[in-house]
Amino acid sequence: MNNRYFNLTWIAILAVLVSCNSRPGNKTEQSADPLASHIDSAVKPGNDFFLFANGKWFKEHPIPASEQSNGLWQLIQDTINSQVKNICVSAATSVNQPSGSNKQKIGDFFFSGMDSVSLNNEGLASLKPDLDRIDGIRDMKGLAAEAARIHAVSGSPLFGFYIAQDDRISSKNAVFISQGGLSLPDRDYYFDKDARATMIRGKFTGHLANMFRIMGYPETNAGQAAGAIMKLETALAAGSRKRADTRDPLKNYNKLTIARLKQFAPDFDWMRFFESAGLTKLDTVIVGQPEYLTALNVQLKSFPLDVWKNYLKFHMVRGLAVFMDDKTYRESFSFYSTTLRGIPEPKPRWKRVVQETDGSLGELIGQIYVDEYLPKGTKEKLEEIGHAIKAVYAERIKALDWMSETTKAKALKKLDAVIFKVGYPDKWKDMSALKIERSSYVRNVMNANTWWFEYMVAKYGKPVDRTEWNMEPQTYNAYYNPSNNEIVVPGCNIIVPGFERKLADDAILYSIIGGSTFGHEITHGFDDQGSKYDENGNLFNWWTPQDSVRFYAKTKMIVRQFNEFVAVDSLHINGDMTQGENIADLGGTVMGYEAFMKTAQFKNGEKIAGLTPDQRFFLGYALAWMINDRPEAIANQVRSDVHSPAKFRVLGPLANIPQFYTTFGIRQGDAMWRADSLRVKIW
Repeated sequence: MNNRYFNLTWIAILAVLVSCNSRPGNKTEQSADPLASHIDSAVKPGNDFFLFANGKWFKEHPIPASEQSNGLWQLIQDTINSQVKNICVSAATSVNQPSGSNKQKIGDFFFSGMDSVSLNNEGLASLKPDLDRIDGIRDMKGLAAEAARIHAVSGSPLFGFYIAQDDRISSKNAVFISQGGLSLPDRDYYFDKDARATMIRGKFTGHLANMFRIMGYPETNAGQAAGAIMKLETALAAGSRKRADTRDPLKNYNKLTIARLKQFAPDFDWMRFFESAGLTKLDTVIVGQPEYLTALNVQLKSFPLDVWKNYLKFHMVRGLAVFMDDKTYRESFSFYSTTLRGIPEPKPRWKRVVQETDGSLGELIGQIYVDEYLPKGTKEKLEEIGHAIKAVYAERIKALDWMSETTKAKALKKLDAVIFKVGYPDKWKDMSALKIERSSYVRNVMNANTWWFEYMVAKYGKPVDRTEWNMEPQTYNAYYNPSNNEIVVPGCNIIVPGFERKLADDAILYSIIGGSTFGHEITHGFDDQGSKYDENGNLFNWWTPQDSVRFYAKTKMIVRQFNEFVAVDSLHINGDMTQGENIADLGGTVMGYEAFMKTAQFKNGEKIAGLTPDQRFFLGYALAWMINDRPEAIANQVRSDVHSPAKFRVLGPLANIPQFYTTFGIRQGDAMWRADSLRVKIW
């Protein structure tokens, strides 16, 4: 096909996409109340409040074939995707954009991803120089150099590597090394004996062989390479800590001189790795799991260099496969999406490309998104809810029965120092050095990955910028950063389906944003891990030993509660691994409810859609986790994620809250009923 003809035709198609996808919120019809309309009256609230609150919606909205789940997050993400797509398509169809401008980069990145003809013609040709360079490795120096390059452009072979705030000196940036280098989501996948894990290991070995065939390996060689890598990664997994054992930041903080680092893994050329990564003046590193490096060194000597070269090739291609030709994409999708998460079909190309454009250039897109799509009053409402939750926490801390007066004073000092970053940043990152063209999608992705990697590396040796955001305003998520003692809530968190282009009522906002967002994140600052960071974000345990003993006595109860939940098949939730998030869910819900009690809506007893304020709050909390996951995705989450599956993020916390029992008449004999002696009360 003539390139000029294709480009003109594609611009016409983009224009049609814009006209067929007008902005959400332009419609004038009133949506049904999202709480009342989702209730499944066939389910008793005391038996399964998650399905009572959300079951009708689940029945009417099965999981699309291209998704691993369906629910609130998907609805909101669809809204955001449509808005971001409009930004991308508008930029791609605009003519004469100045070279290097935000719109030129957004438009050309999106265009290159949508150009499936060029992608399929290209195949793996774009990666040939990279694969040839790996083939040319002759010794450990070359292995270290190529590993660093792959960290910059594609994946994380051998170990985790990043630069962030020093946990003990939060004003400085430090280099971190952690266990990693695995292609399966968690080390337990390599060892669990149940049928699902055994099946996944078999499929993974087949996937490895298929990827080497795509790279041009003969049949026999592809199978041999796959088998060797499976053995190699199993050995690396054996040297890794279980995920539940990586929760303690004190145990993960091991500051080593470079000389000491070399003693743990003397056969790896650390200096060549750091120099190739752009670090030339390095004196210390912080190692999360030193024993993993010892295990890594054993494997460096045990496996031939050719096996390590194949390992690097796979990690190079694996990290970029979804941005390449259809054959490579489908092979990656078949294992990582279908086998691991149960998704039968890929998303439409435009959704995938929008997602990656936003992932790579979200800082540029965010500047447009804030102006065009955030509802009026977003920042002010987020600040109001955040400060309301903060005030409730102060009251709660003063009344705690397990915290000493000395520790309470320190807790209040830390709470007062908590920083809120809400809505969007006051300043944006300068991405002017990033080069984006229409010629190659995968090269655009690699350029963007390299830009972000170099941006990270450049932080070393510089003071920490405490004003920096690590999420964009169009990212539906939030986080607590203990090193900054800050909570970051992007603006799109204000979105509630059914309340397009306006704010929902306080019962919903205080349950979703107050409880599952601000309340949840603040709790992280005061849990078993938050207790190890002071008000300035430095790693320092400010609890007394007696406080810790009393706290852990309470957390054992929530570990026991969640251990009893069967998530899928015969897989129980790991209460130890998920306890931090479960504690934050419980604390957040309690604080969100108490803050809501101070609002005019609650005080006036205002009914909306026939629901009392209390009912709307708890139904709103269930709406926050209205997510219907595929069984495969749930199984993957139980093995590899510190968060419990959505259903149990509702059932677990609410079963511990007395007001929930009163509001919905929960009685002994109901499945959710728990005796007073078993109800967990921490905050």
